[in-house]
Amino acid sequence: MISRRTALVSAALAVTLGALPACSSSGSGGSGGGSSDAAPKTITIAYQKFGAFTQMDSHMTKVKAEYEAAHPGVTVKLNPIQADENDYYTKLNLMNRTAATAPDVLYEDTFLVNSDIDAGYLAPLDDYTDKWADWSQFTESAQSAGKGADGKTYGVPMGTDTRALYYNKEIFAKAGLPTDWQPKSWDDILVAARAIKAKVPDVLPFNIYSGKGAGEGSTMQGLEMLLYGTKNTLYDDASKKWITSSPGLTDSFTFLKTVYDEGLAPKPQDALDPQWGTKLSTSLIPGGKVGIALDGSWQTGTWKDGGAKPWPEYSKTLGVAAMPTQNGEAPGATSMSGGWLLAVGAKSKNKDAAWDFVSLALNQENTKSYDIAASQISERKDVSSDPEYLASDPFTKTFTDLVQYTHFRPAYSKYPRISDALQSTMETVMTDKAPVDQALVTFQNTAKGIVGPDGSTGA
Repeated sequence: MISRRTALVSAALAVTLGALPACSSSGSGGSGGGSSDAAPKTITIAYQKFGAFTQMDSHMTKVKAEYEAAHPGVTVKLNPIQADENDYYTKLNLMNRTAATAPDVLYEDTFLVNSDIDAGYLAPLDDYTDKWADWSQFTESAQSAGKGADGKTYGVPMGTDTRALYYNKEIFAKAGLPTDWQPKSWDDILVAARAIKAKVPDVLPFNIYSGKGAGEGSTMQGLEMLLYGTKNTLYDDASKKWITSSPGLTDSFTFLKTVYDEGLAPKPQDALDPQWGTKLSTSLIPGGKVGIALDGSWQTGTWKDGGAKPWPEYSKTLGVAAMPTQNGEAPGATSMSGGWLLAVGAKSKNKDAAWDFVSLALNQENTKSYDIAASQISERKDVSSDPEYLASDPFTKTFTDLVQYTHFRPAYSKYPRISDALQSTMETVMTDKAPVDQALVTFQNTAKGIVGPDGSTGA
């Protein structure tokens, strides 16, 4: 297997598996272990429930009730995993290693699809999607989100996202900055953050995720939001090589160093806390303590009625600006998109029942309710055109418009380990353990160990 998760598996396996909820009470049913068609069935659903992210748990509870009412004799066992992003991946990995604990349905980050296919954790779904009338409602890009390198489909998307700059208009006014702010370059972000630090010293000028505390959020919402606004990317599709040395990488890490060196970003000990994202969304941003936050479209779900921190004024207090390219190069803005899927476990012996749950959870009505609650950009055409969905959030149109500028992470099995190496490099730079050039040499050497001597290149 791959990524940082593997390094944790051996040490944590006995303890974690012993602490996991039992997925079946006997040989007559349960997750992965399943049962004969004549016996009662239990299907288990594994998903993340952590910090401000409670919408998935509410959604699964709703779908469980609907499913059990429509399928007498089948019990749905929910397994909400209360862990930050990195630990969620690790625990899910541990569960999937044996049929006794592997879930029937799992909440899967798109960037892990290929690595989890390689590990034998996911079941192909083409025999189901080919017969599912709703599949035609998913956009072409949505259908490809769960595709493996083998061309088969392994998951159904729950929605997608984009990323941008949230900014507090009240703080901007105090700092003498425009409340209809739209930076044209990275320098414009620095100018604004420096003005906030000087004139509103009791707030955090600029949050950008960095280091291992935020896990993939640091790579995607931090580094890649910078890198993909330069002339460089992380992977060269033409040569099929990872780009581990480029002016864009150097400039991205230099920008990161600048905001941390100047005290414009969080203190490193705060940024490296796995709870930092939750503290931002539930306390600091609603409390008027953050000037600018580079973050995702889903954050507004925290502030809606029913979210972890209802904040009715969010759409009046905050503005949203597109992340600019480095120096204003065309197209002028950039974003990153990802998303999560529902997948069926390869070890499940109740795959038909598991698929029935997935298709119910992501039908039109349930997709709409989840995408509204969780502030997702819908990937179903019949939801994205629905008036209720369109009116559900004042920022929906802004974040949806960013799709035209968006980029996607390289969908290859080596990516999680490359991402982990980038997080380590970010941590080195933000904590001033090494200068940018030295930190990048270490990254290049680490990357070569991951992809092989011929698997990387410079730009």
